Amino acid sequence: MDGVLWRGMQPLPGLHDFFTYMSDKHMGFVLATNNSSKTQMNYVEKLSALGVNGVQPWHIVTSGTATASYLRTKFPPGTRIFVVGGAGLKQILTKAGFRLVEDDADLVVCGIDTDLTYEKLSKATLLIRGGAGFIGTNPDSSFPSPEGLVPGAGSILALLEAASGQRPIVIGKPSRGMFEAALRQLNTEPEETLMIGDRIGTDIEGARALGIKTALVMSGVEDDSSLSASQTKPDCVFEGLPDLVAALKRGG
Repeated sequence: MDGVLWRGMQPLPGLHDFFTYMSDKHMGFVLATNNSSKTQMNYVEKLSALGVNGVQPWHIVTSGTATASYLRTKFPPGTRIFVVGGAGLKQILTKAGFRLVEDDADLVVCGIDTDLTYEKLSKATLLIRGGAGFIGTNPDSSFPSPEGLVPGAGSILALLEAASGQRPIVIGKPSRGMFEAALRQLNTEPEETLMIGDRIGTDIEGARALGIKTALVMSGVEDDSSLSASQTKPDCVFEGLPDLVAALKRGG
């Protein structure tokens, strides 16, 4: 969603036409985001505030929900977790049955944190060095804001990895788990599904690994030079949603 549908609270051109087209064609969709800072309902409310209605929580797959799903397969309820991340990630993990703590944690789970402090980083580093497991919600090093690209969760993970000497297990795109969750929700096969994204290293690479068709929009983190330099090429490239919707209407 970030860099495709909006930047911050600024809707990108073509947002409403895109959802109108999908509604008119009765086209199924899932909104899969590596941003772990918000809950599914937060995104439904944000879309509504931007004038897009009818989206339900089950339309949303986040790296936070994918992380909680992964942790439930590996750790029992009540596992103690120290979170470097936003309120949304904390709510998701609490709802999944885990216990959030400030010390003596079994796991450190790290996502994007807009209230990041040196104290949080120090505590997380010491916990990881003390034996706590290290989980990252997603590897995105940058995040598209209205002002431009700012540090993402991957930048925080890189700092903690350098400080702790431990590499995290990363859950979000390009991990198969995010795409497989979206396909299950859509009840579609990879070859009949289109992934629309703004980031080659996560959206496009992850989808292509599963045989999903890909469309890159240049409204987020990529530019002509990064696209030219990448060995991974999307099936098609559009400046933004208006060009994408026009191609869909033409049957392209």
